[in-house]
Amino acid sequence: MNPDFSQLVVDFMGRTLFSIGTSVITVGGLTSAVVFVVVLWWVASLMERMVQRIVARRAATEPWKYAGMLMLSRLLRYVVWAVGTLIGLEYLGIDLSSIALLGSALAVGLGFGLQHVVSNFVSGVIILLERSLKVGDFVELESGVRGHVSEIAMRYTRITSNDALDVVVPNSEFINGRVVNWTLGDAYRRMHIPFGVAYGTPKEMVREAGIAAAKRIPGVMETDKKKSTVWLVAYGDNAMNYELVVWADRILTTRPGSAHADLMWALDDELHQRGIAIPFPQRDLHIRSGTLDVRVAASEGRSPWPSTAASTKERDRLQD
Repeated sequence: MNPDFSQLVVDFMGRTLFSIGTSVITVGGLTSAVVFVVVLWWVASLMERMVQRIVARRAATEPWKYAGMLMLSRLLRYVVWAVGTLIGLEYLGIDLSSIALLGSALAVGLGFGLQHVVSNFVSGVIILLERSLKVGDFVELESGVRGHVSEIAMRYTRITSNDALDVVVPNSEFINGRVVNWTLGDAYRRMHIPFGVAYGTPKEMVREAGIAAAKRIPGVMETDKKKSTVWLVAYGDNAMNYELVVWADRILTTRPGSAHADLMWALDDELHQRGIAIPFPQRDLHIRSGTLDVRVAASEGRSPWPSTAASTKERDRLQD
């Protein structure tokens, strides 16, 4: 290598860019710091992906059982980022106390320009630490979004609906808003299926049909404390209103629309087999006797009915 070129490179790397307190930042030092941080972040991401691949092989069917390991891998990534960056800066001879002064100045800019980004990041850390939300949970947000938690990232959480739609939700929405976690605690949830039958139908026959329908659906729980039953809830205008109440396992709970449809289908079959009528609103039409010569009116190009409100008596006379 040309000695003159080598000396030129050394002089360029030793050139001073700026100072932070007592620390002098050179081109070489800054380049080394950037390379160190990039490699560190790449190693942390690689470690997280390795853990996720191992977990994915074991959690292909039941990811919620390994949600803790996925959260641990994400926290490990954050810790490696933070600790490694501080160690690297200290090793490069940068005074961290001076960086603290610079950080306080940058915090003002963050407060105005990146407050939402910082808020979502802090919210993501809180979610991971509290474990109130895990990968694999089935949640429903106040905004109406409902689905499985597929990923908890630094800024957002990815929700996958039962229609295979991915919705990216800011982490702060889970902290500031109301979130219904259908699978946080107990694996079973109670579902209510409303239906109506005609007046005069024996109640015991309706109960028998409802319980038989529930037994036809896999995933409906039947124990001493959690049994399927039928409630008479109201006397409607055209029907007696009932509810089929069942305890659903985690699979049915995480697909409520499909579970509701399956129960309604089985319930309709059971009611039909027992000859139980499902009523519908009825309207009575009363026709008054009389004659009306529509052909004469049509030939004259006019309506058979008077067109003004003042001719109401004439209309009634024609009807009579």
